[in-house]
Amino acid sequence: MSLRFSLTRNALILIGLTAGLAACDREATNPAQEQGELGAEKSSLVGEIDRSRAGELLPAVNVTGPDGETLNLGAAQGQPILLNLWATWCAPCVVEMPMLDDLAGDLDGQVRLVTVSQDFQGAEKVVPFFKKKEFQNLEPWMDPQNELGFSVGSEIMPVTVLYNASGQEVWRVVGEYDWSSAEAREAILAE
Repeated sequence: MSLRFSLTRNALILIGLTAGLAACDREATNPAQEQGELGAEKSSLVGEIDRSRAGELLPAVNVTGPDGETLNLGAAQGQPILLNLWATWCAPCVVEMPMLDDLAGDLDGQVRLVTVSQDFQGAEKVVPFFKKKEFQNLEPWMDPQNELGFSVGSEIMPVTVLYNASGQEVWRVVGEYDWSSAEAREAILAE
């Protein structure tokens, strides 16, 4: 294989990968699957609890609300925090959100559930999504610069990390998970 062919092929591969990554924050042509449409498919939420990063500290990253309010996650210690990074264009994230809303209601006062959108458009995408879904227990926090995703060390969404009251990671789930399960509640409250 000639050097010129190899360089051209590598350039084409790089262009293809760049184009694919650039499309990540575009709204899908087909809307994400609604929670009510899941039925038996809900059992395919296959994320697993991973304790390999236990002890890492909750990143001291500021996230913002639609009204400009700021929450410094590093200062939000004192009670356990279940931190969920999601986006409106991420189908598994959208599936999890109603379950997380119910979970937040169930855990009220025991664990603070903080959902942080990674949508580049911020409130422009998040506010209508929250309004349409009529969440009762979740707050719409945003991190359009994706600083938090880099800080928790995950390039995959959804990612959900449980931190203890001292701000240390207990476990995480990368990918979709059935947050309505008894297993989920037991794992959260056991810590």
